[in-house]
This record gives sequence, structure tokens and C-alpha cells, in this order.
Amino acid sequence: MRDFEGKTAIVTGAGSGIGAAIAIELAARGAHVVAADIDMVAAETTVTKIASTLGNARACRVDVADPRSVEQMVVFAVEIFGGLQFAVNNAGIGGPSETTANYPLEDWQKIIDVNLNGVFYGLKYEIAAMLKSGGGAIINMSSILGSVGWENACAYVSTKHALIGLTKTAAMEYAGHNIRINAVGPGFIDTPLLTKNLDAETIGQLAALHPVGRLGTPEEVSALTCFLLSTNASFITGSYHLVDGGYTAK
Repeated sequence: MRDFEGKTAIVTGAGSGIGAAIAIELAARGAHVVAADIDMVAAETTVTKIASTLGNARACRVDVADPRSVEQMVVFAVEIFGGLQFAVNNAGIGGPSETTANYPLEDWQKIIDVNLNGVFYGLKYEIAAMLKSGGGAIINMSSILGSVGWENACAYVSTKHALIGLTKTAAMEYAGHNIRINAVGPGFIDTPLLTKNLDAETIGQLAALHPVGRLGTPEEVSALTCFLLSTNASFITGSYHLVDGGYTAK
């Protein structure tokens, strides 16, 4: 299926996990992909994987907490590929496990800068480029923690809730300009961000929180994301879609 043929897509946090899976699927479906990540080596690794399947991608270093860096990422995409039709604002970080009253101020600010401000900067510059390209579609990567709480994660939970409001507002503003904007809420997904510091017992406990009895895969999140970007979702905008193995149904 080559339904993104000839169109340009930006994916942030594309160096691993969910972002890499989305970048790879979009390229396999014909898109020219800008694989953006703060880790240029990781971004290049994703580009190499895409090239091995004859897809078309370029790596770009971006610090989503820096508005100038985000603007330059969009400029790069337009200069290299001639326009911008799709974007996935996926880059994000976790944070320390600490109660709200004891949460370190520097960590609060860092998580807000990356997870919330970074998406706002993305929308600001991506929408401007899409208006010049005739429209497009954007996905903001939230979480199941955009709809429920989680103890000792006040900053992360706050940003993921806020992304949904930002998504709905921007979607209403640009629905008449042929730009659709939605949010995706993954459950606990088997990615380096989640599992790199966890032992097998803890991972098993997280998997058991999902009625399906396991963690999700990056490819399962990518499948939903790419559907929402595609013309098959042409009447869907301003909404929040879960891929969580039944977690929030409990």
C-alpha cells in the first residue's frame, strides 16, 4: 500500500521505539520522511533501516524544547522534499518518580519544555508549512496518562492531559483549512524509554495492568497513527484515540 506516495512527513523522536516504527511505516507506504531526533546517531539508524527497504528518508537533529530548532526542522523538510503534508509530534521524556510536593522543579520544567512546549512548537511551524502545501494531517502523541492519573508522575501526566486540549483547540482552528489534528494515547509499550531501567518482574506487573495481558508494540501504535494520517480517516479530527490493550476500559 503506497497511500502516502510523494508526500512529506516529519516524525520527531524517530530514533527508536514508537517514532522509529512510525517513520518506517510511513516510508514503506511511500512518504518522504524526515526522521528527527535529539540523538542524530539514532535518527541515522532509522534512516538506514528505511533505506534498506528502498524507502526515502533523511535524518535531522532536533531539540523539541528549542523553538528555533523545531522551526529549522520544518524548514529542512520543506527545502529537501518541497513541502509538508504530515507530522507526528512524538518526542517525549519521562521523569523521576516522586510525589507532587517533592517533585524537583528542574525536572518539572524540563518535562513541560519537551512534552508540551515541544508539541506546541511543532504545531506552530508544521501548520504554517502545511497551509502553504494545501493541507495535511498531524498526530500528537499523548498517552493513556492523558486520561487517567499515575502516582508519582505529576509532570508527565500533566503534559499528556494538556496535549489533548491543545490538539482539540488546534483541530477546530484549522479544520476549515484542510488540516486534521488528532492525538494518540498508547498504553505501556515495549520501547527502550519504558523498559531500559526496569527488571523483568516490574515489566510483568505493567503488562498485567492491560486486560490483554501484555505490553503493546511500537508497530501497533504506528498502525493506528498511520490510519489517522491517511485519507481513510478524512472525517476524523480533534479527537483522542487509545491503543492500550484495554487499560482504560477497567
